[in-house]
Amino acid sequence: MTQKSVDEVVQTDITISRNGAAAVVSLDRTRALNALTIAMRDRLAKAIPGFSRDHNLYIVVMRSSSPKAFSAGGDVRELIALHRRDPRAAYQAFADEYRLNWTLECFSKPTVALIDGMVMGSGVGISIYNTHRVAGAGYKFAMPETAIGLFPDVGVAHFLARLPGEIGTYLGLTGRTVSRADAYRLGLVTHCIDAAHFDDVEAALAEAQTVDPLLDDLHEDPGTGELAPHEAVIARCFAGATVEEVVGALEQVTGADKEFAQGVLADMAKRSPTSLKITLRHLRQAACTNLRDVLVTDQRLACRCLDGHDFAEGVRAALIDKDNQPVWRPSALADVTATIVDAHFAPLGESLELDLPSRAEMQAARI
Repeated sequence: MTQKSVDEVVQTDITISRNGAAAVVSLDRTRALNALTIAMRDRLAKAIPGFSRDHNLYIVVMRSSSPKAFSAGGDVRELIALHRRDPRAAYQAFADEYRLNWTLECFSKPTVALIDGMVMGSGVGISIYNTHRVAGAGYKFAMPETAIGLFPDVGVAHFLARLPGEIGTYLGLTGRTVSRADAYRLGLVTHCIDAAHFDDVEAALAEAQTVDPLLDDLHEDPGTGELAPHEAVIARCFAGATVEEVVGALEQVTGADKEFAQGVLADMAKRSPTSLKITLRHLRQAACTNLRDVLVTDQRLACRCLDGHDFAEGVRAALIDKDNQPVWRPSALADVTATIVDAHFAPLGESLELDLPSRAEMQAARI
């Protein structure tokens, strides 16, 4: 049996096909919960200009062949291994991903992500920029990067920073999941439709049925969600200017919210202290920054995380050795100084800095 070529593997992991008036992007790396590889993202990026210039194409549909996940994120083991061999290639891989995120944001045609199961990290990055985001009953959203020594990237800080009541700060620091009811209320998804209808949705879009009335007619009320009882304590505790202030506020919670606050503290205690601090600053800055600039900052932070200790250590503990016992450096919040945080946000220099076209330039290029 001959070894598969890279192109054959990519064809297996992601399928890009035409169904009438719809282009269909199917994530098929089911054995890895559709963790996106560099090659998968590259193939999607190369397909987008053709989508935009095809006058007979109405819409792009993104979906998964796995019942468990739309995408569990990016293949971070691949990135860490690449950085060990060729650091500049790893920096470039992040830059290419963020260019893909920006391209999807600027894309000129309707896009629909049909999401059931988990959607995390890089999976959020290829779906949150879609004009329509449909959540099945099993939908679970999370940006869990602080648990592996990284930070919520792919531009998502722009969205988290704009969620009401510090919920975005809570999600970014803790990496906790939200179900479709909360995601719908927060605007992370636009419709709630059970996955049993996904094939029918694709078939209707292939016939160029107008997307909004189609999805509106199928939308189901998802209920109130799980965050509502905790909104007040989240808003109060996660408003702090520093991670230490957030932790201190959570430690002071009493009464009915104490158990919730203690669980949040336990989760945060497992996260990289450096990741927590750069994430909080990133979110605060992203609140008054456009998406393009957020992605530029993502590139700075990602390269610094690649060169640092905690990202490789977090991936080792969670995904390689799977001992779930990362040894963070520094290991305490107090030891993550402002100088350390500042260094993460400093410009990379002309050769590594992410250079993205303006939105007007992207539209002029008919992306």
